[in-house]
Parts: sequence; C-alpha cells; structure tokens
Amino acid sequence: MTELMTREDAAIEVRDPASGELVGRVPSATTEEVDEAVRAARAAFAGWARAAAGERAAALKAAAAELRERADELAAMNNRETGKLPDEAREGVLAGAGTLEQYAELGPAHRGRSLQGGWDATDLMVPGPRGLVVALTPWNDPVAVACGLIGAALATGNVVVHKPSERCPHVGRMLTELIARHLPADVLVCVDGDGRVGAQLAESADVDVIAHVGSTATGRSVAVAAARTGAKVLLENGGNDALIVDAGVDPKWAAGQAALGAFANAGQICVSVERIYVHRSVADEFLDALVAEARKRPSEVPMAPLVDERQREHVHSHVEDAVAQGASLLAGGTLPDGPGAHYPATVLAGCTPSMRVLSEETFGPVAPVRVVDSFDQALEEAADDRYGLTATVLTESMAHAQRAWRELPVGTVKVNNVFGGAPAGAAHPRKASGEGFGYGPELLDEMTVTKVVHIGPSGGRA
Repeated sequence: MTELMTREDAAIEVRDPASGELVGRVPSATTEEVDEAVRAARAAFAGWARAAAGERAAALKAAAAELRERADELAAMNNRETGKLPDEAREGVLAGAGTLEQYAELGPAHRGRSLQGGWDATDLMVPGPRGLVVALTPWNDPVAVACGLIGAALATGNVVVHKPSERCPHVGRMLTELIARHLPADVLVCVDGDGRVGAQLAESADVDVIAHVGSTATGRSVAVAAARTGAKVLLENGGNDALIVDAGVDPKWAAGQAALGAFANAGQICVSVERIYVHRSVADEFLDALVAEARKRPSEVPMAPLVDERQREHVHSHVEDAVAQGASLLAGGTLPDGPGAHYPATVLAGCTPSMRVLSEETFGPVAPVRVVDSFDQALEEAADDRYGLTATVLTESMAHAQRAWRELPVGTVKVNNVFGGAPAGAAHPRKASGEGFGYGPELLDEMTVTKVVHIGPSGGRA
C-alpha cells in the first residue's frame, strides 16, 4: 500500500540544471488531497461525458489558442526546470498546442459504425468515454506529451487527473491550470508529487485509465497496480533505440544523423539514438565525422544540460563501464567543472554487447558505436534487445530498408531520418517499452470503450 503523506514531508525541490540555482519548492500532495482530486474529477465525469463533442472541441481550441499566446512563458519555465534549450522548449509548447487542436478536430469525428441486420432493426457500435484518466507525464518534453494524453482524453469525454513529473512541477501545473480554465470545474485536476503520489493514483479503484510516459521500472509498477484494479494502461516507457549505418551511405551525412539523434536535448528524448551499428566499409570515415560533430557541441551547436546531477551520474556510469571494458573514448566522457548538470557530447568506439551503453538505456549525449561486418549482423544485433520503441536505418538499399522495417521488433522504424513523421502519426511501443497507442487517431480509440446497441421493432400496436 502507498505510505500516507503529509505536508510535513519534504517538498519537491527543483534546481536549474544549467546553473544549479533554486527554481522553487513545491509541496507534495497529501494522501487526502490525492483522494480528493480523484473524487472531484469523478464527480465531474457525468456532466463532461454528456457534453456535445463540439462543445468539448471548442474548449480544446480555446486552450490551444491561449497556449500559443503564452508559449514564451511556458518555454522559459521549462528551460529553468529541465534545461531544455529555449527554442526547443518553445517548439514543444507549440507542438502541444497543435496536438490540442488536432484532437479538437478528431474528437467530433471519432468513429463508430452501424451494422446491417434485419430490415426493421438497427445495430450500432458507439464509442464512449472510459471515465477517469490519470496522466503521469515526463520531464523531457512536458508540454507536448501532456497535451497529447490530456487532449485525447478530454476530446472523448473523459475527465483527467494530471500528475506532472516532480522534475518539472511548475511547468506541469502552469499547463494544467491553463487548459482547465477553459473547462467545467474539476474536469481536469493537477496534483503535485513524486513517485508516491503516482503510486497512490495508480492504485486507486476509481481510476479507469492510467497513461504513463516515463521509465520502464515505473511503467511496470503501474501495470501491476492496474492488474489489481482493472484499469486500462497506456505505457510509453524506456527505449534503447538502434541506428544502423549501412554500407554505401555518405559517412559524413550519416554522422550528422547520428549526432542529431544522440545529442539533441542532450540525448534526453524518448526516441534518441542509444546505440549505433556501422558497416566496416564506412566505419573509419563515419567515426571521424561523428567525433567532429561531437566537438562542435556546445561551442558551435548549443546543447542542453542533463536534467539534474542524478541523471548525470547515471550517464557517466555507463561511459565509465564501457571504458573499463575496453571501449575507446574518442570524444567527451569527462565530468566538467562548474555548476549545473552539464555533460559533453561523447563518442565511444569498440563497444560490445556486454557494455551497459549497448544493453541499457543511457538517456544522455552518448554515441556508442559498434562496427559490424554485414547488414545481417547489424540487423540481428539491433533486434536483440528487451526494448521495442524505435529504430533507424540509414541505407541506399531499398531491399535493406524493407527488411529493416519488417524484421526489427519495434513500434516505429525510420528510414534515412532519425527524427520526423506525419503530424497525426501514432506510436505503438513493444516489449519493455510499453503498450498501447500514443498520439494519432488511435489514441482516441484507447481512451474509449465501444458499446454495441441493437434496436428492434416494438411488439406493440402500430
């Protein structure tokens, strides 16, 4: 059972990861406050579920408009709490606004269907809201991810209790309160807290859906709790995403793709490149170009700090483990002096499967490279992993591209582009990376249940 919490418990302390300066201290919600948030949202469900789809859509559009107006404000707070670069933080806010707008359009058109039965009867399959959704959202892209889960839940008539990551409680609350202003009371409620608050929410018998984006360990604990309560779970968890560099590609271009995938947001993106398999025929030029890319950061290319010193210790332990096992440190890999949680762009060569940088999620600006003798070897080793989030293949061979997207056991395969995708695209992680659709029209299906209705003729007089 979750331990009882009081306001005498230590508050959440947030420090700027770039400078180490205190951003603020946020009290964790007590056990009673968490229970009250669940009760309040549950009480608001009936009215919101009955609201017309167009009414719900209008509320989301109004929230999206205000989000665009306050993009700089939310981006600045995101920068202070997580270190995300200002321009990238602003892009995340605008992406969140776009997602709210997308679900405002998709919600009223969410599909149902009719079935052909008897001439005097009608059969319908009608989607309806599941009820109370708990959204447990991450720190690495707190606005965009939260808008996806909250937007899809609200558009389909659910109510939401949102617990943002304890690493960015200020920006999480700002976002929640901004959206909630455009909704009836208690349709969207925010609670602050660490893993104890999240565990209490996950264990609540009054919760119908638990949507969690974060670590695999937490995702598994959420799934265990949901197995006891019967709640549906949507999980996007850890990843150890592979990048395959095939023979025949331009090694400098490939190195640019690898650097973008491994170093953007200091490697703190759910779909960051975590391990690289490069064909021996292009390996030397690729490594030289990748080292040059690493050394551009941050003097020529800005790079964010890691979110905090705890994350930096985790990243550095992976690098130290690799070097101790014989990997060559070609760039970075040393703890910098000064305040904050900065870590240099790091390139490791000579990596082997036993090293943690290849077998576990590092979630930092580290590019571990393993040289392979064939595309078959690259594909086999890339597929040999407990995670199943994304993978990328850089190739000039259509046959190799086809094999990659068919054979790699991940939810998303990208060919010749480490990032990108259609605006309404979904994701479907596998294995230790989670379960259920994220984003896209498919997320509306996850947030709803289907009721089958059969309407026959009356047996009375005409």
